[in-house]
Parts: sequence; structure tokens; C-alpha cells
Amino acid sequence: MKILVAIASYGTSNDGYLQQVLAEYRSMPFEIDFIVLSNLNKKPGPDVEVKVGLPTKNPWSLPFGHKQVFADRLSNYDLFIYTEDDILCSETNIRAFLAATEILREDEIAGFLRTEIGKDGKQYFCDAFDFWHWDPWSVRTRGNDTFAYFTNEHAGFYILTQEQLRRAIDSGGFLTGPRTGRYKMPETAATDPYTQCGFRKVICISRLDDFLVAHLSNKYVETVSLEGSEFRRQVATLMTMKLAEGPRTQLLQTETRLPPPRWSKSYYEPCRTDVMELIPPGSKTVLSVGCGWGAQELKLQQQGITVTAVPLDPVIASLAEARGIRVIAGDQETSLRQLQGEKFDCLLFSNVLHLVPDPVATLSSFTPLLTPQGYVVARIPNLSRLSVMWRRLRESRRYGDLGSYEKTGFHLTNRKVVKNWLQRCRCSLERIIYTIPASAKRADQLLLGLASSHVASELIFRGKKN
Repeated sequence: MKILVAIASYGTSNDGYLQQVLAEYRSMPFEIDFIVLSNLNKKPGPDVEVKVGLPTKNPWSLPFGHKQVFADRLSNYDLFIYTEDDILCSETNIRAFLAATEILREDEIAGFLRTEIGKDGKQYFCDAFDFWHWDPWSVRTRGNDTFAYFTNEHAGFYILTQEQLRRAIDSGGFLTGPRTGRYKMPETAATDPYTQCGFRKVICISRLDDFLVAHLSNKYVETVSLEGSEFRRQVATLMTMKLAEGPRTQLLQTETRLPPPRWSKSYYEPCRTDVMELIPPGSKTVLSVGCGWGAQELKLQQQGITVTAVPLDPVIASLAEARGIRVIAGDQETSLRQLQGEKFDCLLFSNVLHLVPDPVATLSSFTPLLTPQGYVVARIPNLSRLSVMWRRLRESRRYGDLGSYEKTGFHLTNRKVVKNWLQRCRCSLERIIYTIPASAKRADQLLLGLASSHVASELIFRGKKN
């Protein structure tokens, strides 16, 4: 079997990892050729071809250089591997890909996920953060294995067979120039086979470890990675699920339609002290609508509040349940039916109201669950701030549709909009906290807070039932 490995390696900071990656490939019983794409004339070894130069002046365009190389050598190899210079691929990974390809459909490609090792010695998954998540309704059986779709297709690494590469090129979506879209430029280069060429990346969850590649630099483990046990808990939940009959249902569409999907709902929100501050003193029961992994809800329970959660989906719900949170799974209608007859002192909507088709209807559906003196606490983006208005002027093609829910997947939100929502639900706006980004805090202080509504990135508000 002949394999061509194209490695993107910018600068010199990862040269140690590059040597480790090359050594691993050299140890395999395959006929492998290497080409390193770089901005520098590296000398990683006599068996390595080095291609120096960037596709454009933008240094982030380097990963796009592998595409023409693959196209030019299409007939010479059985497998094509694109990788960043700190992704360690094993022989097991390659053989697992070949076995999966035998049982997958023609429009499905077996994909990989990156893992890192933290200072605590634990495994972390650096592709699981923010709004990236498993699609619970994507679980499929192929042969004796189970596959599912993870919405973050980027892993800095992919494998294609000769036939898959040929189809990708013929689609017209592979040989495209450097650009950004759903992902930033380097990630776009590594995901085009899935996003541009008619294929879908699927992860084999029944043999997950065979489809994990090590991210040697461990650069994300302290910031955006998810601890391995929590990721595997979600995979275990997926393994118990079968293809749902009837129409697909979910609590809400969590991603916006902007490229990239800015202002989407995070599945892994941290506990926010400013949100905690607005939970009314004396609250004994809270209903959290749009719950992710449950960090905020856990903190509320630790303060003696009984929390019930309506999760985003049944997979992320497994993490909230593991934290001892009572979960009511299902779409909005199903959840309300299960909650019929219950009362809560507070409703919590964290970063979800701007994403639902009709925020007033959603609020009106849940406010009957409030006690007579109940409250609504919500967190939303502040989309009337100056930086957003500036983007609308400078990048009209990207931001020109702001204000159209049908085109963007979210509503423009600000203090005036929030007040109107609450009034229409027979609630009154009682208090607002403005979240001021670090870059704007000095200016906000100099203006004595008078410009908070124009520089805040978020609004956290509390409304009282009339």
C-alpha cells in the first residue's frame, strides 16, 4: 500500500513534534512518501520532500498548499493523509480507517478526534468545546460498528482513499483557494472534504480509541478541552440510542447561520457569578431551560436550591444527570407536558432566548410554571453594542442579514427588546447586569458606566412576574 503524507509545518516551534510524527510513520509497514509544506526551507530528513511557500501572503493559508499536491499525485497513491505537524497518527489509526471504509456508505468518511494529555495525566478531548456537540440523531449502524456525527469536523488531520480524493476533486469543492467560512482558514483547509465535497465525516463510537489521534503540543488542554471521562460518558449515551422514528425533535437550534456561527449556544458554559447574583434570594426551586453540561445548575444545587433542567439534547443531558441534576428530556412541548402541575421560584434561560424562533412564545409557555412571586433570569448577547454595529458597516456581506431570524438563526437583542419581551409575557424588567469585556472596561469606567449598554458583550437580566 502506497501512502502520501502531507504535513503543514509553519515556523520552527513544532519541529520537535514533526520529527516525532515522521518517526511514527517510518515505523509502519507501509510504503510512505512525505512532503512537508512550510514557509521555511526545513531539512527534516533525506526521505522528506519540502515544499516552501505560501498559497497567499496570509501565513494561515499554508494548509491549503496540500490540495494541489494531492491532485497532482492522485494516481500514484492508495491513501492520502493530510496532517498538522503535531498530530501523531498510528498504524492502528490507518488500519481502523481502512476497515471502516469497507462498511461505510460512499458519502461517508471515517474521521478522527484529537486528544491531549493534561498536567494531571488525564486524557482530554480538544475538539469538544463551546457549541460543538454530538448529533444524537446521527447514530447509525454500519456492519458490526456504530457511527455518529460530531459537529466539529476539524481535527487538523484526515485520511482519504484514492477514490474518495478523486470524488472530492470531481465535486469542484476540493481545489479551492484559501478562505474562511464556518471555520477559520487553517481549519477550513482541513475540513473541505466534508464541508465542500459531498461527504460526511462520521466517528466510529463503538471503537472510539482506534479513531483518536494525539495532539502532541497539548496546547488546548488548559483552555477549551473536555476531560476524557465526560466525553466518554456522552459516547456511552450515544451507544444506547437507536435511530428515532418519526420527525427529529430538539429543544432549539443551537447554532447560528453566520460563518463562523457567532453567538451560538455553548454546551459547556462555566458557572457565572453574575448569573448567580441575579437568582433571587430565598429561591428554593429553579427550572433551567436550555441546560448544557450542568456547571451552573450544580452550583445552584450546592447552595441548597432544587434544580430541574430541560437540556439541549439527551446526550449532553447525561453530564447534567451525572452532577445530580434532575433532567426533563425532550422538546419544548414534551418538556412542558412533563412539568405540568409543578411550580418554580425562578426560570433560568442562559443564552438561548435569542435562538428560538419566537422568544415571547417560549417565555409565555414557561412563565405559567412560576410561583405568584416568581422571576425570570436570562443571559443574552448584547447585539446593539458598537463593535457589532461597526461589523455591520465594514462586513456587510457577512453581517448584512442581522435582524433577519430566517437568515441568521437568531434575533437582535438589547435592553429595549428584552423589556418588550417581558412586558408581553406579563413580567416587568427589574434589573440588568452588563458584561463589559476587558478591552472596554477602562472606557466604561471613564464614562462612569454611561456607555455600558453600547460596549457590553452580554446582558443578564431579571424580570418579575406581574
